[in-house]
Amino acid sequence: MDTMKIDRERFGAFVAALRKEKGWTQQDLADKLFLSNKAVSKWERGISLPDTELLIPLAQSLGVSVTELLMGEKMQEDTMKTDEVEEIVKTAIAYSDEKPLRIYQLEKKWIALYGLCLAAALTGLFLNDRYGAVKWESLKVWTALNAFFGAYFCIFVKAKLPEYYDKYQISIYSDGPFRMNLAGLRINNRNWPHIVKWSRLWLCVSMAAVPFIAFIIGGLGGSRWSDTGDYIIHMVYLCGFFAAVYIAGKKRV
Repeated sequence: MDTMKIDRERFGAFVAALRKEKGWTQQDLADKLFLSNKAVSKWERGISLPDTELLIPLAQSLGVSVTELLMGEKMQEDTMKTDEVEEIVKTAIAYSDEKPLRIYQLEKKWIALYGLCLAAALTGLFLNDRYGAVKWESLKVWTALNAFFGAYFCIFVKAKLPEYYDKYQISIYSDGPFRMNLAGLRINNRNWPHIVKWSRLWLCVSMAAVPFIAFIIGGLGGSRWSDTGDYIIHMVYLCGFFAAVYIAGKKRV
């Protein structure tokens, strides 16, 4: 950003003015960008500039073009070919960093493990439907969710986070439609590999094991477990997942 020779004070004053026009506090703007209010404060005081990845969402939040944001003023319609300039700026920002590597490009063994666990889960569901003493209808829903999130963490998750995660205190991970809010846990490139590792490990193991555990519990407890057992199994599953993520994340912050 420094090589673009942006006037930091002008940029900061423009951001502050736009924010105040909308009646927002620094915290309000920070929340929209999933940052701390300290980052917004530094921008407005001209101490620092946002990373390139934040320029487009920042401009959209404040209701101006990226070009206007970088210039520190609103442009007249006939000043320049605004739309063309805007496209150039956005394209430069979009390709300023290398496209993020996905985990399948580095660790293909997890694809095979995911496939095996999914096959085991489907076998467990079949046993419950055909021979189970208790029909755990919610198992199908939970297995589907587990399969979806397991596929993301084993195949498609980003291997590395953008650099601004290392500079700011961010607890929300966003990748297209996938979002994860880990309140109280700062996500960065030091703990991200461990969060990913324990997330996919927990998701794969639980996806494979929970249907069989339900089958066994149903056989031992009979109809008495139809509601209680269902609740216990899934509470343990959810609490275990977030516990694994937080423990892995907190140790490496």
